[in-house]
Parts: sequence; structure tokens; C-alpha cells
Amino acid sequence: MSEDIAGTIGANLPYLRRYARALTGSQDSGDRYAAATLEAILEDTSPFENNDPKVALFHAFHLVWASAGSPLGEPDNRLSARAQDHMSSLTPNTREALLLHSIEGFRVEEIGAIMQIEADEAKELIDIAIREMESSIAGKIMIIEDEAIIAMDIRAIVEDMGHSITGIARTRSEAVELAAKEKPDLILADIQLADNSSGIDAVNDILAQFGPDLPVVFITAFPERLLTGERPEPAFLITKPYTESQVQSAVSQAMFFSSTETLAA
Repeated sequence: MSEDIAGTIGANLPYLRRYARALTGSQDSGDRYAAATLEAILEDTSPFENNDPKVALFHAFHLVWASAGSPLGEPDNRLSARAQDHMSSLTPNTREALLLHSIEGFRVEEIGAIMQIEADEAKELIDIAIREMESSIAGKIMIIEDEAIIAMDIRAIVEDMGHSITGIARTRSEAVELAAKEKPDLILADIQLADNSSGIDAVNDILAQFGPDLPVVFITAFPERLLTGERPEPAFLITKPYTESQVQSAVSQAMFFSSTETLAA
């Protein structure tokens, strides 16, 4: 394997693991398929010849995953178990296309190359996934973000989707206090807060209060702090600067895959 290929794989491996985690519904399973992908690449590097190396890496993963029957892994927890139950109701291949586009940032042409379909079909799959997820559930969302402009932008995106906002917290202590006043159905959290406190710590405090099944979407300029390989890792992680479609996709998926009886269909 050339140094260029090895360097590309190393740089993109955390994101492949993120994708595999969300796709399979299990961190353990996702990591196994990511490892199997690396083994397959060691045996055959030809897909990287004359192809975009990141596209080739994700395509190699899809070949391994599809050859195994696109299985789901053993759920990490009750949230993952619910996620897997809900996956069965989605149109086939839509989740892959949506994750590749909205979370990983691939263009429809690249998604076509990864999934071995036409670009038009990839776009149709993305549109179907968005419709299925956004129309399924609305709930209460709490925002932890210290930058006012970003917080208001996220609020507008989420409210336009039909969700309500319980409030916006700028620090760890504000977040814990806000959650105690009204339990959210989902948390959107930055990790670097106004008083140098940690959004990760704030989320952990809230999860300790309400239990580990409360879904969380992290929006951060420091994804490496969360994509470390240590367990647990977040299923939904958006890198700043984000796009509106990334926020919509992550929120829709997190709400869809963690539905509870308290959420309004």
C-alpha cells in the first residue's frame, strides 16, 4: 500500500467509523466492518487507482458490508435497539444515501460511485429518506450552544422542521438547570461552551439524570474529541461549519430512531 493511500485512509478512518456506527446501529459492529474494509484494501488496492481515495474507501466498505448481507449489529443499548427496529420501516438503501450525503458530505455523483448506482437514483433515495424521517416524529429539542448567532440559526432550522425548543443553554450549569425544568426529547450540543465548560460534561450530567437513552446530536468544530475510538461514541456528530441539510438529517434520524411514547407522531 502506498503512503498516499495509507495517509488518506488514516485521515478518513474516524469518519468511516462514524458512518459505519450510524449505518449498522452498533459501534461494535460498525468497527468490525471498518476493520474488515481495511483488510480487504490491504489485499487489493486497485479501487484506489484513478479514483478519489475517500470515495474508494467508502466504496470498499460498502462492498464488504453488502457482501455480508447489509446486516445490523447487536445493539449497544436500548436506543440502538429502537433504532434497528425503526430501520426496517425505511425504503431500502435510503439510509445509506442520506448518511453519505448529509452527514459525510458526499455529492450525489460520489454516492452513486460508492453505492454503484446512478446519481439520479442516489438523489431520489436521499429525498425519500428525508420525507420518511421528517414526517414521522416531532418533539421537544434542547440546544446547548454558546454562540448566539449559531444558536438562533439552529433554532430556526429545528423549528422549521416542526419541532419545539425547550430553551438554549450557554454553559454546563445552564444546560443541567434547563433540562431539569423540562425534559427534552433530544439534545443538540456544542462541546466548547461560554465559560470554558464542556458540552460533553453537560450532556453526561443530563444523561445521568434522565438515563442513557436520551438521544444527543453533537455539533462541534472539534470532532476529533469525540471520534477517538473509545466507547461510547456518538451516533450523530456534525462538524462545524455545518449545513442546514446536515442538521435536518441528524435531527430527523435521531428523533426517528429513538421514538418514545411521549413523542407526537
